[in-house]
Formats: sequence, C-alpha cells, structure tokens
Amino acid sequence: MRWLFIDSGKNSGKYNMDFDIFLSRHCTENQAYFRLYRWEPYAISLGANQSFEEINTEKANEDNIDVVKRPTGGRAILHAEELTYSIVLPVSFGLAAREVYNKTSVALSKGLGMYNDKLRSVELESHQPDFKNELDQPSGALCFASTAKSEVKFNNKKLIGSAQRKMNNIILQHGSILCGKYHTKLPYYLSDKSSVESLLDELQSKTTEISTITNQDINYSRLSDSILTAFEIEWDISFERDNNFIENEFEKSNLLINENA
Repeated sequence: MRWLFIDSGKNSGKYNMDFDIFLSRHCTENQAYFRLYRWEPYAISLGANQSFEEINTEKANEDNIDVVKRPTGGRAILHAEELTYSIVLPVSFGLAAREVYNKTSVALSKGLGMYNDKLRSVELESHQPDFKNELDQPSGALCFASTAKSEVKFNNKKLIGSAQRKMNNIILQHGSILCGKYHTKLPYYLSDKSSVESLLDELQSKTTEISTITNQDINYSRLSDSILTAFEIEWDISFERDNNFIENEFEKSNLLINENA
C-alpha cells in the first residue's frame, strides 16, 4: 500500500472540499492519501444533509467567508484558525470505518503531544451521544456543540471534530484541529438569530483550542510535522510526498469540469 502525503496549504472552501472528493474518486486499492490544509478565506462548511438556508449567506459574503457543503455528514463548522486533515483509503486496507476513526484520533492525539507537552493529556471521548436528540436542540446546527465517540478532547472540551463517509469502496474522513478561537463566531452566521448568545456561550464552554491550552501562538509548520510523524508511527507507514503531480491532476480535472459546464 502506497501512502501519499499532500500539504496543500491555504485554499478556498470549494477547493478544499473538491480536492477531498477528487482524492476519494481517484483512490485505488493499492494507495491511500493523507492531506493537511487550511482555509483562505475562512469558510463555513455544512454537513451533506444540511441546508444552505440554515446560514445567513449574505452576512457571510459581507465578511468574506465562504459557505460550502462537505461530502461528509455532521453539522456546521466555521473553518478559520485551524489545521484540517483528511484521510482517504480503500476498504481493502482491512479496517472497518469505526477502526479508521479511532486509529486516526489516536494518531492525532499523539501528534498533539509531540507538538507541545501540555497537550499530552488529551483523551478520546468514550461516550456516543444521542445525536437524534441533540439535533432537536437549538445547538443542533453546530458540529462543535457535542463530542462524538473517539473524538479528541482536552479537559472534557472538544479539540478536534471529525466526520466520515464511505464512498463506494473508499473511506473519506476529515476533521478540524482547533488552533484559535475564531470558530466560536459561527452562531453569528446562523439564519436563526433567536439563540445566538446562548450558542456562543455553549461553544465557548464545550470547545477549546491549542493556543488557549498552550498560551502560545501556533507554529503551523511544526504542528503539521508533529501530526505527520505521529501518523506514520501509529499506522506503521512511511509517506511518499508528491504534491505537484496530484495537485496538477486535480486542477486539470477542475478545468475540464468548468469547460464542460
């Protein structure tokens, strides 16, 4: 199995989600991908089953914030001061989806500990919440208002949120490693303004960020290296790096789509 690592830097919301879909559609049985990326401009991503009507897109546009759909499920996230990861691998690798989720979270946890000693005490959530009940709550539109089983938390506050989807014979999983506080501004962009203040309080009480824990500015390059090293150790693999070829193929495919539109 070839494992290819892609550091695609900062890109728009559409680019980031299209790239994850592209990797999922072009992944073969003998290869897997691990990608790290960021967002410029900031973006709100909605779960596959959410409606754009849940977001005040006019305000988002005024503030230069993209609004996009994720191919995975879950609820809305404001991608801002974060490092995002995605993993794409074939079912033939031999791990069930829940095993991929757990193993990825373990690797991310170890990577955080390598990045800063204060993060060595992160832990995985052991309880699976009743999502059907939580979706009926005012915070139901917000991904970071609850913590799913095996997600990474610190002092009982969510630090990494992940979502997963099986696409034919491929598993796609991606997630947000919170680095700064900007993600807590998401309630300002909801169409329903009735619970903004309570949702702001809820996000601030249920989430935390690397910068808050370490009381330091984020060194994104070192954080990426730590995550990558831990992933190789936990998964017992060695990454190949071939950014230019993969990104060129992705951009060529986008050009063809636009030309045929």
